[in-house]
Amino acid sequence: MTKKVMLAGAMIHSPRLLVLDEPFEAVDPVSSTVILDILGAYVEHGGTVILSSHGMDMVERVCSRVAVIVGGQVLAEGPVDEVRGELTLEQRFVQLAGGVSDVEGLEWLHTFSD
Repeated sequence: MTKKVMLAGAMIHSPRLLVLDEPFEAVDPVSSTVILDILGAYVEHGGTVILSSHGMDMVERVCSRVAVIVGGQVLAEGPVDEVRGELTLEQRFVQLAGGVSDVEGLEWLHTFSD
């Protein structure tokens, strides 16, 4: 509910640009669909949405352009199809980020106790 209220507050003055950080995190599928419909209509009427998300499947489905940013650096940007190439957007993100071997702090998950 908080996400919906925050979105309503952001849109109430009809800004030309919305910057949304993880707008679909912890939102049920029905509400996600409603939010996507609202944002789609907003864009159709000339608005622009900048969306920050870790959900690459969602980004791939709803965005026309994407920028992959890792460590504050833009590693790739452009139309989604061009950035992802033959890969999924998630696979391309991992590739651009240096692969899974560079992930720090999760090494302990590969150890198991007997």
